[in-house]
This record gives sequence, C-alpha cells and structure tokens, in this order.
Amino acid sequence: MASTSNVTELIFTGLFQDPAAQRVCFVVFLLVYLATVVGNGLIILTVNISKSLHSPMYFFLSYLSLVEISYSSTVAPKFIKDLLAKIKTISLEGCLAQIFFFHFFGVAEILLLVMMAYDRYVAICKPLHYINIMNRQLCHLLVAGSWLGGFCHSIIQILIIIQLPFCGPNVIDHYFCDLQPLFKLACTDTFMEGVIVLASSGLFAVFSFLILVSSYIVILVNLRNHSAEGRHKALSTCASHITVVILFFGPAIFLYMRPSSTFTEDKLVAVFYTVITPMLNPIIYTLRNAEVKIAIRRLWCKKENPGRE
Repeated sequence: MASTSNVTELIFTGLFQDPAAQRVCFVVFLLVYLATVVGNGLIILTVNISKSLHSPMYFFLSYLSLVEISYSSTVAPKFIKDLLAKIKTISLEGCLAQIFFFHFFGVAEILLLVMMAYDRYVAICKPLHYINIMNRQLCHLLVAGSWLGGFCHSIIQILIIIQLPFCGPNVIDHYFCDLQPLFKLACTDTFMEGVIVLASSGLFAVFSFLILVSSYIVILVNLRNHSAEGRHKALSTCASHITVVILFFGPAIFLYMRPSSTFTEDKLVAVFYTVITPMLNPIIYTLRNAEVKIAIRRLWCKKENPGRE
C-alpha cells in the first residue's frame, strides 16, 4: 500500500496505560458515543419530519448532525473497543481508511459551518432577499460542495501518506491514526510532507475560522438596525453557531498549528474534538433554540394532532 513498506500492522499506545482507568474510560466514552448518535439522530429525524423546521438553517443543521455522527464514528468505535484490548492494533490499510474518513468528515463539517454562517448573514443582513438567495437548489449545491471539498482534501492526505516508506517501528503513540503520528514512523525525512499538511489542514482551519469570525462580526454590527425582539432571536441563534465553531476549531487549530508532540495533554485535546464535541453540538442547538425544542416535544408527544401545523 505504501512505498517500499515492510509494515502491515500498526499498534496504538492508547490514551492511558492503567487498566482500571481504561475500564472507566470505556464506560464513559461508550455513553458519550451513544449520546452522540442518539442526539444527532434525533435532530435529523426532527428536522425531516417537522414542517416548522424546513428552512435552510435547519436543512444545514440536519446535515451537520449527519456529519457529526459520521465524523465521530471514524474514531470512537475503534477507540472504545481498544480500551478493553491489551494490544491495540490496526492494519495499515485500515489506518489509511481512518485518516481518509476522519479528514473527509472534518473538512465537510468546517465547510458546513461556513455555509451556516453565510445563511445567517443573508437572513439577518438581507432579509427581504433571503428566500430568493437561499433557495432549495443553492442549499443542495452548498451541501454537495462541502462533501466534494472534504473528498478532495482527504485524497491529498492519502496521496501524501502512500508515498512514504514504513520500515518499522510500528507503534503509534496515539489512540487513532492521524498524519503527524504516522509521519514519525516513516523511515525518511517528512519535513515537506509536514509543510503540506500544515498548509492543507492547519492554515485551512485558521482561514475558515477567520472567515466565520468575520461573518459573525458583520452580523452583530447589522443587528443594531433590528428591533429588540429581532436582536434577541438572532443573537440566540448566532450564539449556538459561535459556540459550536469555537468548540470545533479551538482544539483543531491548537493541534495542527504547532509542532507535533506526544504529550498526554495532546491526546486529551484530540479526545475532546473527536469524541466529546460531536455529542455537545445537538445539546447546544436544542437548548438555545426554542423552535427545535418545540418540534422535538411535538414529535414525541402522544397527544400531538397530526394535522396540526
């Protein structure tokens, strides 16, 4: 698979070495992953069934929830299973597949967050043209663009990796496959590959974050022209978006914009954005969004009148 590679299987060191701590983590992270799937799945179901949530904002939110489930599923199931394993192994092909899908869904999420910010910008700054601008066709094109962007980004990462020779050792000081830990196993200089990853992952994340921050600054400035009720509703929606953006970009920028290290703290930061954040997003959106909470109540209320709405 990789150039002149003698390595066919890789071994993870994992998050902790203490068996008792690993058993506790197994229970905790299994519950977190199940909450991620159920919470995001509930949002997808609610948005698709509820007639009151058919606006572009909720259309993007349902796809964001789908991406969150997929993104977490590239890492969490294997990570959770390995917490009970004495030797945590993965094939080289499996490692490459994990890297591909991890970056695929990660970049797709970044692009979806940018599109959600654009949707809020149009809704708040150009309300009279909102329906015409954010039509169904454009929304589908933007979502397709996020998938395409994630695919192109992931292909670049894989093309970098498959050219590297791996002669041993085969121990990755991490709990999942990512580019920087894998670079350390290559029996060749990977400086240029590291620069390409910095440009394609780190700088991409930073520029996307700056675009998002700039768009929300413009939105906040334009809110001065709205009524107090309009400002409150817009701020509530934007606050959810901004919180999710910070939770996602903060750890990612911290890890990808600095020299690679093997500190336990770095692994804990990675756990936060690969396992914890996907669970928090549905909580953030439902707690701060009255329309979503009402729609969920209606969905599960037995006394709901199907003809209502």
